[in-house]
Amino acid sequence: MDLVTRNISVPCVDGVARRYVDLDYAASTPALQAVADTVEEFLPWYASVHRGHGYRSLVAMDWFEEARQSVARFVDARDDDVVVFVANTTDATNLLSAALTPGSRILGSPAEHHANLLPWRVHRLELLPFTDSPAGLVEACREALTAGRGEIRLVALSGASNVTGEIAPIVELAAVAHEHGAELFVDAAQLAPHRPVSLAGSGVDYVAFSGHKLYAPYGSGALVGRREGLRDGEPFRKGGGAATRVGLDGVQWAEPPARYEAGSPNVVGAVALGAACRALGAAWPEIVTHERAIAQRLHEGLDRIEGLRRLRQWPVSEALGVASFTLRGYEDDQLATILAAEWAIGVRQGRFCAHPLVEHLTGASSGRRTARDRPVGAVRASTGLGTRPDDVDALVDALRSVVAEGPRWRYSFAESPDRWSPVPDPRPTPSIRHAA
Repeated sequence: MDLVTRNISVPCVDGVARRYVDLDYAASTPALQAVADTVEEFLPWYASVHRGHGYRSLVAMDWFEEARQSVARFVDARDDDVVVFVANTTDATNLLSAALTPGSRILGSPAEHHANLLPWRVHRLELLPFTDSPAGLVEACREALTAGRGEIRLVALSGASNVTGEIAPIVELAAVAHEHGAELFVDAAQLAPHRPVSLAGSGVDYVAFSGHKLYAPYGSGALVGRREGLRDGEPFRKGGGAATRVGLDGVQWAEPPARYEAGSPNVVGAVALGAACRALGAAWPEIVTHERAIAQRLHEGLDRIEGLRRLRQWPVSEALGVASFTLRGYEDDQLATILAAEWAIGVRQGRFCAHPLVEHLTGASSGRRTARDRPVGAVRASTGLGTRPDDVDALVDALRSVVAEGPRWRYSFAESPDRWSPVPDPRPTPSIRHAA
């Protein structure tokens, strides 16, 4: 599958322009060329959808609703499921949280991205312990649900970790939740771009994912799940289109999905998301085969580097092509700067909006900090559709060089703008060029 950013070259500190090695797919993905082509085809027909009888409005509405159907097919939605377009997974989680009865009991995990942790704190959130295996997570869930005596409304967990890439046993988790009268929400921001998700086949009740991680970075995402569970919820965002009647002292909310899609929707984003869902859904066998091979190459290559420690919760489990690691003698942001400045390799550094998990895995939760008295972070390399074997090899070779010879350039840290930088930095300043 072609991506719009293929074969981009970037300047390095030695004056050489190198092919950009994108190993930051877990943060955001480039657009599929097929998605960009679909958006270009649609743009002349763009118009506000719903309640417009102009021909262009009717065409736009048809595209919009077809995108909704494409999303439903992508996650193998059940007949009673509803697709709600949102801005991203964070938006979806907040929407579902607001739709629940205030004070609901929620079961979550300290290993979650903040987007699947913070929104639930408005309710009675209970956290599982950290576990050392997928089976351990299922058993911890079972024990907490049993102790909850049928009062826990929802279990909220990620389908795959954005820190370790480890894949959660969502089928088993859904079964355990249902045994105890609870429902399961899966944050699939990391899972959906890399593995098929089937609501009908897994029993998962609600799933959310983002277009910007699914090769459709146009500002849309989706929450898909039980219509009945969303039928009477309080809309997270209130406004036009969310109500069937508004009086001066009352309101009658619409049925889902309109109830949760107030305001003019991001039609272009929905169309892009639908196109991505169709493209990925038609190619899962090839995608999974490619990504498993790339992930294995990444993990095995990193594990052979002296002084490098790859962060894992579950040492024996399948993982996506996501690897967070520390390297002895280097801070995370320092190492990420070296990889970018000298090798044209784009990675992510820090705590990845999963502070409790990263602190647990790095030992920072016990008070460990860097020499500059900053929280210990990690470097994350992540792969996707455009990742080639030589991209992984470039990262491994660069890290081996850093271990053996150190950096080839001098670097310093500045409190403002709070980052490491080459000294001097001869690379041209990135600029935004607008068409005249």
